Amino acid sequence: MPIKSGEEYIESLRNRNLKVYLFGELIKEPVDHPMIRPSINAVAETYDLANTEPELATAKSSISGLNINRFLHIAENATDLVNQNRMQRKLGQLTGTCFQRCVGMDALNSLYSTTYEIDKNHNTNYHTRLIDFIKNIHKDNLVIGGAMTDVKGDRSLSPSQQEDPDLFVHVVKRDDKGVYVTGAKGHQTGCINSHWIIIMPTMRLKEEDKDYAIVGAIPVDAPGITYIYGRQSCDTRSMEDGDLDAGNSKYSGQEALIILDNVFIPNELIFMDGEFEFASMLVERFTCYHRRSYVCKTGLGDVLIGAAASVADYNGISNASHIKDKLVEMTHLNETIFAAGIASSYQAHKTASGNFQNDDMLANVCKHNVTRYPYEIGRLAQDIAGGLVVTMPSEKDFRGPVTGPLCVYSD
Repeated sequence: MPIKSGEEYIESLRNRNLKVYLFGELIKEPVDHPMIRPSINAVAETYDLANTEPELATAKSSISGLNINRFLHIAENATDLVNQNRMQRKLGQLTGTCFQRCVGMDALNSLYSTTYEIDKNHNTNYHTRLIDFIKNIHKDNLVIGGAMTDVKGDRSLSPSQQEDPDLFVHVVKRDDKGVYVTGAKGHQTGCINSHWIIIMPTMRLKEEDKDYAIVGAIPVDAPGITYIYGRQSCDTRSMEDGDLDAGNSKYSGQEALIILDNVFIPNELIFMDGEFEFASMLVERFTCYHRRSYVCKTGLGDVLIGAAASVADYNGISNASHIKDKLVEMTHLNETIFAAGIASSYQAHKTASGNFQNDDMLANVCKHNVTRYPYEIGRLAQDIAGGLVVTMPSEKDFRGPVTGPLCVYSD
């Protein structure tokens, strides 16, 4: 049965026997860990949005014939790409954080056109395999994670030149049923909260790097995978009692380091194997999709701008001209990010495979905006709010019998 709701999605993650380490300790059940659960809640919103706003978060697929979650949809026209952006912004507004499914969506779309072109040049059948895989994930409505970033090492050297070959994921063994891969992927968004991970090369490759030119789908709970959970600022606040200190305690993002040790990929789930000259095409197409996907940050910007405006109201300064100027500047920066991303989607072109690729120049403009503007939006929000938001006493002090009355104004 397909997953239909956020609650069903959360239950689908239980009892998978994942090897997840956090603070050096093996986590028995990630779903129930207070620091991990907020990131799971954020992904669950992608399912619930598909139920409450299906015109925004679902699409009819010509591949499977099913009405599917938009995160699993292969873009069939520019409007599909635009609706991805609108969905991403909405989810940013709902969660105020990363909802972790954009990497998988962009991986599927970039692989769709790349496998088609590999097959055309090498007479392989990767595209057919990918389509079969897509049909299966449509049927079950699963979460797909993408793993592109290798941990690298000496960045002046190619993967095959590294002193430690495992700094890049590569094939270490083959048999008639498939391949075995070893290595590590860093900064992997939502990997523990996914059902499948698609591993991909991270850079342009040479002929001597053929063993690193591997793309395949792996179940998240496959034998040989270890996850080491990444830190986020203020992450342990979600483990504290109360609400005041926790911040966005319901939702959070997630990254982890993935260690792969002789992980098996069957032939039917391999979508590139040794075609090194197509690694750069895949990377470029993926980054093109993903850089305009950063419009998700504008949903968070909406939340921050609204919060700053509310603080100004509480402080009685909402009519001050310098406060209005700051809110206008925050809005200008936020909409500038969105404008570049959605323009990139509108400027899409049809690939040889039939799906649509967004404009690369505007996608890169969107990315550059995201590396700058959210920090300025945050700075302005803090300026409006004042120092209290970063130095105020703890919730326990506000509730303490001695300190509480001292902290709370009373007339």
